[in-house]
Amino acid sequence: MIQKKRPLIGEIFIEKGSITPTQVVEALQLQKEEGGSIGDILVRLKHLKEETLLEAFSEQWKIPYFSQLDINEIDPTLIQLVPLSFAKRHQFLPIKRAGKHILCATAKPLNLTAIDDFQLLLKAPISLSIAPSTEIMRCIHQVYELATERPEDAMSDFSGENLSTLAEELAEPEDLLDTDDEAPMILLVNSIFFQAVQQRASDIHFEPFEREVKIRFRVDGVLYNILTSPKRLQSALTSRIKIMSGMNIAEKRLPQDGRISLRIGGREIDIRVSDIPTAHGERLVLRILEKSTESLNLDEIGLSQKNMKSIGQLIKMAHGIILVTGPTGSGKTTTLYSALSRINSPDKNILTIEDPIEYQLQGIGQIQVNSKIDLSFARGLRSILRQDPDVIMIGEIRDVETADIAIHASLTGHLVFSTLHTNDSAGAVTRLLDMGIEPFLVSSSVVAIIAQRLVRKICQACRSAYSPTVEEYQKLGLPSDAKHSFFKGTGCSECLNTGFKGRSGIYEILILDDEIRNMVLSKVDSAQIKAKALSKGMVSLREDGAMRVIAGQTTTEEVLRVTQEENI
Repeated sequence: MIQKKRPLIGEIFIEKGSITPTQVVEALQLQKEEGGSIGDILVRLKHLKEETLLEAFSEQWKIPYFSQLDINEIDPTLIQLVPLSFAKRHQFLPIKRAGKHILCATAKPLNLTAIDDFQLLLKAPISLSIAPSTEIMRCIHQVYELATERPEDAMSDFSGENLSTLAEELAEPEDLLDTDDEAPMILLVNSIFFQAVQQRASDIHFEPFEREVKIRFRVDGVLYNILTSPKRLQSALTSRIKIMSGMNIAEKRLPQDGRISLRIGGREIDIRVSDIPTAHGERLVLRILEKSTESLNLDEIGLSQKNMKSIGQLIKMAHGIILVTGPTGSGKTTTLYSALSRINSPDKNILTIEDPIEYQLQGIGQIQVNSKIDLSFARGLRSILRQDPDVIMIGEIRDVETADIAIHASLTGHLVFSTLHTNDSAGAVTRLLDMGIEPFLVSSSVVAIIAQRLVRKICQACRSAYSPTVEEYQKLGLPSDAKHSFFKGTGCSECLNTGFKGRSGIYEILILDDEIRNMVLSKVDSAQIKAKALSKGMVSLREDGAMRVIAGQTTTEEVLRVTQEENI
């Protein structure tokens, strides 16, 4: 019997229509020059997605492919046989025993040397399956997390020793999951950081009181109590964090700022630390920033189809100012970064001045404001203008000097993005005029103002439908005879029993046409400007939020919470 020849991987891609023959030739040429797998080269060139590559390997080698793995099937006794760093480096995960074999999942099925090493570690023959690297890493981090101590467990290790000494004993590990360090205070802080990242917290609060220290996480914009620490641990806890962030641990009377860079579960994390003295000791707030820019996609920040079209046209303009407004924590900077990512290309010189730099953007020049050396927004902006920019982003317009330079930059052929703290889009005009900017400069430079808020999204795992009341329709500005099913989350382990998981933006986009520009020149108040814009078809924050409620993405209470100033 003649054995059927195994198909070449390139042939499978072409047959499925994943790539073109030209792209295969390009990859083969690179393979001759640099070596390596043709599949990996195609993924690196972005001609192919990793999932498509792995599915082709599955077909070529007759190995099962799973897009998702069930963490409940993973045998914890097998995990203990494989060191975390080894599993992560080779993207390999033992699942369970099946007779004499051990079922394993990998994202690198052609790494035969690693497979041999794992057989030695597991002391049994291996049956392979294939899964995406993101899925392998997700499971690795979750199953190895089960072996790490929770903050509550770490606290039980304390026995009244000199904790200030313990806090300074060891340097920071490369990855918090890899640490073998058993110093209780270091273990406690590492556990708090790890849990914060796992629960998607944006901030960690260490709040001292007379007899205790409360530790709270801000998740999806809301603070939750996580842990209450005994007062006797306060000094060592504060010292440990101050050492990690490069602060002066001897200075306890003045506010300080610091920064921590770590890897937690393979993810690059930047933590900005603020320390202020209070009546009961130093109060710390840590802002968690993930360095990954995967979320900076204009298509995924919550824009409706109409608003997406408007912003898509605005960011292609050659000059003018686009302002994003809203209170602190409303996602303004993320919107600006997403817009910059969309227009970022080799033929554009994009420069930013920020305080702080929240995301590192490839191909974009970013300047950090530094008050210690008198590098302000205004001073940095003047320097940027001598760098031949096409697009400029200013983190925030805080004063008349910065506003004046930004306006003149837009009038001399630059596209300028910036933020302002105002309640709605029309209020930004009044704010600029109050700063002392001449009305004719505002009307001739500002092309659009985007107001935004963040609403919590309903958890999809526990979402349930209900029939809204007439009062709910009225509060959202919808016809009371409308027939819609609204949704809410009942609470589950996926969403920490809150009923919400993740956040999305709601938007109000005011485009300054000739009629509105004339109103700005006449110094008409913001209420009249907004009324005119609404009459021309602008969708208000409340209306955009109502559409999200109808679509089952958020709740009436969330929309009313973030747009309450519209009732005033």
